[in-house]
Amino acid sequence: MVVGIKGAYEDDVSVHLGGELFDRIVQKGHYSEKEAAKLMKTIVGVVEACRSLGVMHRDLKPENFLFHTHDEDAQLKAIDFGLSVFYKPGQYLSDVVGNPYYVAPEVVHKHYGPEIDVWSAGVIMYILLSGVPPFWAESDSGIFRQILKGKLDFESEPWPQISESAKDLIKKMLDRRPQQRITAHQVLCHPWIVDDRVAPDRPLDSAVI
Repeated sequence: MVVGIKGAYEDDVSVHLGGELFDRIVQKGHYSEKEAAKLMKTIVGVVEACRSLGVMHRDLKPENFLFHTHDEDAQLKAIDFGLSVFYKPGQYLSDVVGNPYYVAPEVVHKHYGPEIDVWSAGVIMYILLSGVPPFWAESDSGIFRQILKGKLDFESEPWPQISESAKDLIKKMLDRRPQQRITAHQVLCHPWIVDDRVAPDRPLDSAVI
């Protein structure tokens, strides 16, 4: 679930560690809710593992997940713990870190705990199913305003074709009240994640890819 560096390979323009999450989706061409659910199971599994160790990742985003190999069934692994911190129960942090699109409202308010990682995972899930972030603006301050006040859009395409179960899970992960937000363990117990019959296997609109 978490990458361990054994070697890196460099050419004229890149240092190769593994294939990024979005790159793999584009390469495959076929993509469904069911596949997104499998990816989210791993992503939220990282959040749960971190919390059990008293760690906040604080920078969860698609770019920080790589596939172990080029194989079809390659394992997805988390990278880049440069902003992660150990925390104690009841401890709150105040420094604003992470990519603006993925930060939780309480990060903007500079008073947050480990619930922020579930929020970031919820943003990733929204993007995995729609191709766009839930809160968007031209500037960081504009993004923060949207995070604090913006409404989740489940009306625009492709949301009418997305299952109600997926939308239910996103709403619970993107609850602006951290104490009411679903936990990583509860996410992993949600029907959209655990029941193979809930997340449809029909291809999502090519516009998402």
